Amino acid sequence: MKAENYAEAISSSSFGVRDWAPARSLEIDPETFRTHFNRKPFLFRHHVSDHSLFKLPRLAELARTLPPSIVEYNAGNIPVSLPDWERTPYTGLSAEETVRRIEECGSWMVLKRAEADRECLSLLNRCLDEIEPLSERIEPGMCERQGAIFVTSPSSITPYHMDHEINFLLQIRGTKTISVFSASDREVLSEQELEEHFSGPAIHRNMAFVERYQERAQVFELREGYGIHIPTTDPHWVKNGDCVSVSFSASFKTRASLRRGAIYSLNGQLRKTGLDPAPYGQSALRDSIKYQAFRMLNRVRRRKG
Repeated sequence: MKAENYAEAISSSSFGVRDWAPARSLEIDPETFRTHFNRKPFLFRHHVSDHSLFKLPRLAELARTLPPSIVEYNAGNIPVSLPDWERTPYTGLSAEETVRRIEECGSWMVLKRAEADRECLSLLNRCLDEIEPLSERIEPGMCERQGAIFVTSPSSITPYHMDHEINFLLQIRGTKTISVFSASDREVLSEQELEEHFSGPAIHRNMAFVERYQERAQVFELREGYGIHIPTTDPHWVKNGDCVSVSFSASFKTRASLRRGAIYSLNGQLRKTGLDPAPYGQSALRDSIKYQAFRMLNRVRRRKG
């Protein structure tokens, strides 16, 4: 399902969508995709670094025109473990000024839901249209396509966290080191943390990091022209290199990932009532009953709302 521009009024009218069309945007080995998709991280090549969308003046304009609710930015000199997102330090700069001064302002920024811009929307769909034929064979029902652009000062940190989405992160400019942990590794990620992730507020994605976790990480060095696939809820943290970094995230969900998230969300709600629900994946029958219960509860809430 292609992403649709949910803020058509926010267009790149002064930066019309240019004629940009390499033969393919991504180079992904089909066999690696088959064995790793949404199970293990892997690297791949891409050909989108020259796209006009990723020039800093263009990104500064995008930061100025996107709704403030989908532009997140803060100081980049922060610890790997920052579970209390409300205590994140800020620089006091505007979003636009942050991009214009990204070389020296020590900041981290993400333009979330950047597909509100039609040029980004076009690139997002182009990338995911290449992925969809591969992912449909493994997890059908690609949906909720989203694009995000990260603009990061030298040496900045993205704290340890996990995301709902299935992610393909493309490094456009600069370098970064990404440490990725398996969502199935209960030494670093508990059932309760997964429940809280899916039943809590979306902004609260940061998690507590313990130094001993690092020995369980897969560490990837990303540079321009390369990308990494990060499966849904695989915890990770990022250290930027010594230059400005620009990255583009093309992410989505599937019917299976939505179902998994719904079951974890319901388990989280059950746990808050004092129950000890069976973990996701332990019983197909229980999971099916929970998923139907989750859908029924949502329908009731919508009617009351």
